[in-house]
Parts: sequence; C-alpha cells; structure tokens
Amino acid sequence: MKVDGSCHCGAITYEAEIDPKGVYLCHCNDCQAISGSPFRWAVTIPAEAFRLLSGTPKTYVKTADSGNTNHQVFCPDCASPLYSTAASSGSRFFNLRLGTARQRAELQPQMELWCRSSPPWLARVGGTTCLEQQQGLKD
Repeated sequence: MKVDGSCHCGAITYEAEIDPKGVYLCHCNDCQAISGSPFRWAVTIPAEAFRLLSGTPKTYVKTADSGNTNHQVFCPDCASPLYSTAASSGSRFFNLRLGTARQRAELQPQMELWCRSSPPWLARVGGTTCLEQQQGLKD
C-alpha cells in the first residue's frame, strides 16, 4: 500500500510503500517516553520503500536496554516523529511512525509489542496479537 505524509508543520514530506498487515503498537518504556503516549504506532519497512520528498529531518541517537543504538528521526521544527532505524550498518529497515501518514485512518494495528509495559488501564485493540516483548522487528 502506498502512503504519504508529512510532519505537523509540513516542512518534511514523504511517501512510502508499506504492508498494512505489519502495522503495530509498541508499549515499551522508550516509546512511551518519546511519544508522550502509552504506545507508538508504526510499521517496519525496508529503507528503500521510503522516499523523502522535502525537508531535512534531525536525528536523535537512542541506546536501547539491549545496548543497541538506533536513530529516532524527526522534524527539527515541530518535533513530529517520522521513523526510527538501526544505527548499525547492514540491511536497513525503517519503523515508520504512522501518526504522520495521511492514510492513518486505514492503518489498523495487527499486533502490540511490549504489552508487559502497557499501562493497566489501557484496553487492547480489538483483534491484535499481544506480545510481552519485542519479537521479529528490525532495530
């Protein structure tokens, strides 16, 4: 599925090819702190499936509990999160942040990750698989 989007202020625009079956919510503590919400909504795509159309994003390098580092990419003007990617070389994947996608209403989560970190008051999204930790996603 082709999606397109932009940061909140419109300085950065992009398009990407995604698989809607891969849409997920992440409840890990880092995603909660960085997003300011109880989860982050994303889909993992190969880097070549993403095309930056305008603007120059900024990168914050985050170290995960595993010791791996990844780049959190966002708009330097409005701070809208765009994607994350592993800081290491090799095969590259982006975790595209779907709040910036124009088609977001069509992108229903299929799984939830780090459910053990989810606030107890938060209900599960209907029909999702809930994993206690992260499995199968690329850093």
